[in-house]
Amino acid sequence: MDLLSPQHIRQFHDDGFFVLPNALPPQDLQDLRGECRRFVEQRDAEMDALGVDQLDLDRRGSRYFVHAYDQSTVARRFLLSGLMAGIARAVLGDEAHLFNEQYVVKAAEQGMKFGWHQDSGFVDYPHRPYLTCWVALDDVTEENGTVYLLPYPRAGTREVVPHTVEAGTNDRIGYTGDDPGDAVVVPAGSIACFSSTVLHRSGPNTTPHVRRVYLAQYSAGPILDATGTAPRHLAIPLP
Repeated sequence: MDLLSPQHIRQFHDDGFFVLPNALPPQDLQDLRGECRRFVEQRDAEMDALGVDQLDLDRRGSRYFVHAYDQSTVARRFLLSGLMAGIARAVLGDEAHLFNEQYVVKAAEQGMKFGWHQDSGFVDYPHRPYLTCWVALDDVTEENGTVYLLPYPRAGTREVVPHTVEAGTNDRIGYTGDDPGDAVVVPAGSIACFSSTVLHRSGPNTTPHVRRVYLAQYSAGPILDATGTAPRHLAIPLP
């Protein structure tokens, strides 16, 4: 993995994250964008059929969280690629598994913010921290709602913290301090890699262009459900 250096791994241990600018091959970037468009259109059609403008955390024309693995050969190929397997193994070790994935989309001039949270705050029982790879499908800026990461030393913890549900959005909130975090401002095709215990947030998209991200999450071995009898999401060994 020429993209990764010992400094990246040290930063992950110390701060909980690192960033890889311009990591994706151009064809992968183009293919993932095309699939994103297809899945957003499908989600809108589901809302049309139900006569609603919100499903789960998705809000029509505002923000979308859409899973693709089971319906997209493009997504599966990327998630299990040498690039992503190399990143996951460098951070987690040889027993890395694909745990979860989803597109995260903020519409032009309408995308809502997403409050401070840890990804592990959505797993309501003890589990090993996992790796989130936040893949920018567009140039990301503070104006179009990029992610902000709070380094462990400034957060004061590297453990999972209690989260509360925010009225009106159903967001889980794990931090109410005044530290703004470190903004990830990078070109399309870059990857922010952070632990599931890193507090992070994103702002609204105030630009006239959509902001698309693909999340790929990996674990050091399968993460099971609360009963301990079945995978919580995916549990695909990396090739």
